[in-house]
Amino acid sequence: MPGNWRSVATAADRTRLRAWRETWLAAAARARSGGGAAALAADAPLFDLDRFLVDPVPPPGNYRCRVVKFGAQGVGTRDFASFPAYPCRIDREGDLTSFAKMAGSQRPVGLIFPDPQWRAVFLGTLLLGDETRAIDYGRDAARDLVGYVDRIGERRWRMVLPSPAFESMLDVVEIVPVS
Repeated sequence: MPGNWRSVATAADRTRLRAWRETWLAAAARARSGGGAAALAADAPLFDLDRFLVDPVPPPGNYRCRVVKFGAQGVGTRDFASFPAYPCRIDREGDLTSFAKMAGSQRPVGLIFPDPQWRAVFLGTLLLGDETRAIDYGRDAARDLVGYVDRIGERRWRMVLPSPAFESMLDVVEIVPVS
């Protein structure tokens, strides 16, 4: 797979990535009004959309990943939802880095592409329920995921996934080492 995310990303995902800031602002407004204001204020490093440090790609290892969803899509979902942390894994795959959330009902998996100009870019897909194999990126737009990966602390990262197909307007995945 090429090392340049732009040559791999679908046109729809390039559009989603370009609109990430507007999506974040709209989704965060809904999250604040939907009961998440205190949680957003309590964890400023995670929820400050302009916070990012150098070296955005997490090193290989075992991590805990907590997903926070902003802005409901459809009925039956909330404008703010924070889920417990699940195991996830970062590995090297040639010149790239892979990410896999190992448990939970929605599990992003994919590759992290370094971008020398700014943040790292995640391109992946979503495993659902008891599925054991991911659909290849680009084969199912409803499963495709795109986002930025930022380092936001000494040993803390986040993945920002704008406009996923299910449940929310924006997902923020907190990534912290197990030990």
